[in-house]
Amino acid sequence: MAMIEMPEFPEELQLKLKRVQTLRYGENPHQSAALYIDQSHKRPGVASARMMQGKELSFNNLQDADAAFECVSEFEGPAAVIVKHMNPCGVAVGEDVHEAYLRAFACDVVSAFGGIVALNSTLTAALATELVKIFLEVIIAPDAEDDALAVLSAKPNVRILLTGTMPDPMQKRKVIKSIAGGILVQSSDDKVFNGEMKTVTKRAPTEGEFEDMLFAFTVCKHVKSNAIVYAKNGATVGIGAGQMSRIYSAKIAALKANDSNISLKGSVMASDAFMPFPDCVAAAAQAGATAIIQPGGSKNDQASIDAADAADIAMVFTGIRHFRH
Repeated sequence: MAMIEMPEFPEELQLKLKRVQTLRYGENPHQSAALYIDQSHKRPGVASARMMQGKELSFNNLQDADAAFECVSEFEGPAAVIVKHMNPCGVAVGEDVHEAYLRAFACDVVSAFGGIVALNSTLTAALATELVKIFLEVIIAPDAEDDALAVLSAKPNVRILLTGTMPDPMQKRKVIKSIAGGILVQSSDDKVFNGEMKTVTKRAPTEGEFEDMLFAFTVCKHVKSNAIVYAKNGATVGIGAGQMSRIYSAKIAALKANDSNISLKGSVMASDAFMPFPDCVAAAAQAGATAIIQPGGSKNDQASIDAADAADIAMVFTGIRHFRH
């Protein structure tokens, strides 16, 4: 997926891209691949980052690191994102990136193995001592302490990427995807919320629930659809991604939390799109969640609202959807 600056959708679209790297292979060893960049595009990210150490980046490394870095850029305070196969498997904020990483890692210690870690502030030596404890493919951050790089040199195959700065998640840009015989061009998903959110249940969320709702829905924007995210105290505690049925994303998120010995009691649930049936509300109640944030807009919204009221769950509608295919 390439991103280009473009004021509108012209009748004819010409792209001028420069090949900067021929990759070892594509998504699989029998596929060939190369990296091209738009030299007029100045967005900080994996394509323009300085590689401080590590093996050559693969096609999948580039995609995963891009997904992780774009997700972590959404947060203003110290945050860490761990991505595996284009999906976050752990996201958290903290007092510093060290704490944020530990909280993100706790969400899914199994999936973090062989993953990509993205930070939105300087990589510290204290955090580096944690990162060398597991196998990682890529670590990407705006900067790193010299002592942190020295610690990470013990894992010479780990790719360390420094971008210098963070991308603006609200930057207006276009996203291109190829299909057989053509390409699709769309504006980027450059917002998380759209106007005022609306409490639709009898009980409004508490201040703590509302903060976790904002966090969980932000993460949801970066999870493949259908996406369900459970969060508590500024950290993901269960993520269900890429299922054909939303209820199965909810079940997988709860199952993964249970396998990690994480309690969902007191958590909030976020959904990237509306809930067509109240089954996800029932799943949230069974898991112990106390609040739900979702776009709303289904003709069956009232059934979900009624189910939430019956379970004393606060529900908020955002009015904006975040499908991610």
